[in-house]
Amino acid sequence: MASPEPDLTVRSGRVRHARRLATRAFRAKTGEFLAEGPQAVREAVAGGHAIEVFATAEATQRHPDVLAAAETSGADWLVVPDEVVAGVADSVTPQGLVARCRSLVQGLDALPDDPRLVLVCHDMRDPGNAGAVIRCADAAGADAVVLTADSVDPQNPKAVRASAGSLFHLPVIAHRDHGEVSAALVERGVQVLAADGRGTVGLFDGALDLARPTAWVMGNEANGLTPHARGLADRVVSVPIYGQAESLNLATAAAVCLYASARAQR
Repeated sequence: MASPEPDLTVRSGRVRHARRLATRAFRAKTGEFLAEGPQAVREAVAGGHAIEVFATAEATQRHPDVLAAAETSGADWLVVPDEVVAGVADSVTPQGLVARCRSLVQGLDALPDDPRLVLVCHDMRDPGNAGAVIRCADAAGADAVVLTADSVDPQNPKAVRASAGSLFHLPVIAHRDHGEVSAALVERGVQVLAADGRGTVGLFDGALDLARPTAWVMGNEANGLTPHARGLADRVVSVPIYGQAESLNLATAAAVCLYASARAQR
């Protein structure tokens, strides 16, 4: 139920707790993270992941469907002054809604037993890219996203915003040991394809059977895949460049590869 909380200020303990979730260490300690904006909050409350929602009076009136979903899920809806939401939000221009949520990131045992399409992000460092590729994987119908090595936290506020709610739609797994992830995929009968500009086979070459269960491995934004990660893949695949661009950015390359597999599998 919506509860006016005019006495909450940016100095209140409840608000300071939420603000500290901007840091990875505090997210790990509490098992919580923040989801910001109408779409992310809508998905958070619909899935029962939200603990409480900080909302301006204007946003409460503008999004009655999100309020109703929060009431159904049991999340507290706190109508607070605009400066409280601005203080909790990470974006420059907040949209009036921020939810404090229970962590969604899971361990390797959450990998489905019979996946058809998986995206593996190896040492991905940019939170915007992490959110964008989770969104791409969701749109392509992937069964899971796995982040390995020193990848960014997918519950970083920027990553959550960039995922546009997709973070709540499919398993997101964090497991540091890339070799163990590759082994788990092979055990499930999944071919592991590494996307790399130095690939020995092109994405649209007839030598690839993209209708098979497939895991696409994407590397670090600056340095690409490590020799170790490339060595664990069944094939190293390049995305063809037909124009004069030097390369594709990571999220675009991931989208092209995922949709190539999704089309072949359907």
